[in-house]
Amino acid sequence: MTKFKFRLATLLQLREAARDERRSELAEVYRLDELLQERLDDVLRQLGSLRGQCRRVAAPGAIDVDQLVEAQRYELTLRSQQKLLEQQRLTVTDEIERRRQVLVDANRDVRVLEKLRDKQSRRHREEEGRREIKQLDEVAGQRVARGDVR
Repeated sequence: MTKFKFRLATLLQLREAARDERRSELAEVYRLDELLQERLDDVLRQLGSLRGQCRRVAAPGAIDVDQLVEAQRYELTLRSQQKLLEQQRLTVTDEIERRRQVLVDANRDVRVLEKLRDKQSRRHREEEGRREIKQLDEVAGQRVARGDVR
């Protein structure tokens, strides 16, 4: 029985390597999104802390105007960072979707070749089975012709 050899095995390996590369690219952009989310969460925590600080400074009694002005400037800086991070996350979200689609296409390319390989392998096994049966029939016919049949 001859061993099955898929003629497009090299192409399949190349497509699998390309798919794996697309997976790692998608994972990379997911990590970037997580990093941006962590930074955004940090900015939001700082904003919450700043609001509490402003309430304490603006409490009844002596008010430190310089501290309030400084807090407002810092809040503007934090709001600016928040807006920038949110815009970056939107861009990254678009990139995630684009890379996900590229990965879907790469998966489809691999599956097409895998199905072809499986189909050809099945045909090969069937053909080998037919050859074996033909050989056994020939041997049986030769034995009958020689009179070796019991």
